[in-house]
Amino acid sequence: MTEIIAIESVAQRISVLRGHKVMIDADLAELYDVPTKALNQAVQRNLERFPADFMFQLTRDEKTEVVTNCDHLARLKYSRTLPYAFTEHGALMLGNALKSDRAVEVSLLVVRTFVQLREMLSGNKELEMKLLELERKVSGHDQALAGLIDAIRQLMKQPVSASRPIGFTANIKGGHK
Repeated sequence: MTEIIAIESVAQRISVLRGHKVMIDADLAELYDVPTKALNQAVQRNLERFPADFMFQLTRDEKTEVVTNCDHLARLKYSRTLPYAFTEHGALMLGNALKSDRAVEVSLLVVRTFVQLREMLSGNKELEMKLLELERKVSGHDQALAGLIDAIRQLMKQPVSASRPIGFTANIKGGHK
């Protein structure tokens, strides 16, 4: 598997919960090639490495939302335990807690994926700013164009006038004298 494919597969597993981009413990366990239970046990043994901004446990409603929105997490539907969500920093810390070559490799891949997503979002913000700038420029032109179109419509209207038409007209009613 090439790194690009791996980054795409990791990116598909990133969700937004509580305003943070996170990965669910079951997805990380699959990437690290360990059972979810073993991953969570490693976290519990190293709990001081996982403050609230690195990891949090989902509520029942959040679990339901994740299972509903992420088809690949359907297996969590009947699990009695609430899954954990790991931020970018928490996923990196998992590599240290699991202490394997694969864990180090995967944690670097996860961080690269988060970085790539952040770069894509900042690129979108730049594009959004340029579109707003263009919209501001065009909005003044829109008013000028609308005024021009109104003026042309006014010129196209037939004037209603009481004066006699220009050109030769014959009065046929009365006949010739």
